[in-house]
Amino acid sequence: MAAIASSSASASTPSAPALPAPRAPAVLRRMLSLHDFEEAARRRLPRPIFGYIAGAAEDNASLRDNREVFGEWGLTTRVLADVSQRSQAVELFGERYASPFGIAPMGINALSTYRGDLVLARAAQRAGIVSVMSGTSLIPMEEVARESPATWFQAYIPGDQARIDALIDRVERAGFRTLVVTVDIPISANRENNIRTGFSTPLKPSLRLAWDGMVRPGWVAGTFLRTLLRHGMPHFENSFATRGAPIMSSSVMRDFSARDHLSWRHIEAIRRRWKGPLVIKGVLSVEDALQARRVGADGIVLSNHGGRQLDGAVSAMRILEDVVAAVGPDYPVLIDGGFRRGSDVLKAVALGARMVLVGRPFNYAAAVGGEAGVLHAIGLLRDEVDRNLAMLGASSCGALDRSHIVRRASA
Repeated sequence: MAAIASSSASASTPSAPALPAPRAPAVLRRMLSLHDFEEAARRRLPRPIFGYIAGAAEDNASLRDNREVFGEWGLTTRVLADVSQRSQAVELFGERYASPFGIAPMGINALSTYRGDLVLARAAQRAGIVSVMSGTSLIPMEEVARESPATWFQAYIPGDQARIDALIDRVERAGFRTLVVTVDIPISANRENNIRTGFSTPLKPSLRLAWDGMVRPGWVAGTFLRTLLRHGMPHFENSFATRGAPIMSSSVMRDFSARDHLSWRHIEAIRRRWKGPLVIKGVLSVEDALQARRVGADGIVLSNHGGRQLDGAVSAMRILEDVVAAVGPDYPVLIDGGFRRGSDVLKAVALGARMVLVGRPFNYAAAVGGEAGVLHAIGLLRDEVDRNLAMLGASSCGALDRSHIVRRASA
């Protein structure tokens, strides 16, 4: 926790109301890396909920590639470089952040921990890093923006221009400064893994879910019943300008359909309407990166959606270098997919990424330890980045470049 407090002091992100530091549960002493949170979350969460977070599409080929790609790159070091005054802070869209990584948008994370969107946003605000709220969240965006003004909002744009305009206006009224538009979901993916673990959209009561709840009373009391008693049945709150369907409603799928006709014209219309930084997420080719820049997007996120859309889509790391070369070093390129270690983060930075977004591990950390768990996870990753910078012989992320990374011969 001390590392988080000292590092976040250098970040100039918008302030939020002062909150007492969360109490860290004893289980966090056993969490030594981001990997450790996954198994702990598996024990904590009902199988359908954990399966929704962990699962991807079809054969999980893209999910595996997101991890395997990091083994194909090696780091080269500089010695005797005097790295005693190092900093991992980075600047993006006029803001200074304490670390080159942030929290990726993750849908319905309020099912894995009580008020999950607020938990993630508060932890990021406290640590001075980016947090992106998902459009498929179960807490109204206005609550998150009020508590954590530095949070970005990620939208899945509706199927017609009038509803797109209304949603963009609502995001602006809520007070968000940066808008992320995800564009890689023209239709729903084949997530048969979700079905195998008992998760469905809409969420349906079942004997499996009931049994999993009985053997996981901590989740039932601390997340499920607490949410129902205090806030009622969860709804998809932020898909449109108005409140969406309850998570158990049969109309849920209608809310997420009719996107296969969307085109770059819709992004151009959003660009004319939205005055703040606009980021396009889900880009996986040089051509689309250039098109995003042409239509006026301020940055892009290279992503295969965590392996949850087109199975067989390459890891974003495989196209990062080509995209940066095409759009130029001054155009912000962010990236997500499979990042678990500080060395993973710095490999992406050396190839030109401005920032890395990390998803599942922070969701697991929230399930295991709430806000304290997320802060602990941030601290672990931050410490790895700091140590690796020192061993690389670099005093800042800006000092890293292509000379610090090589492809392994076996690749």
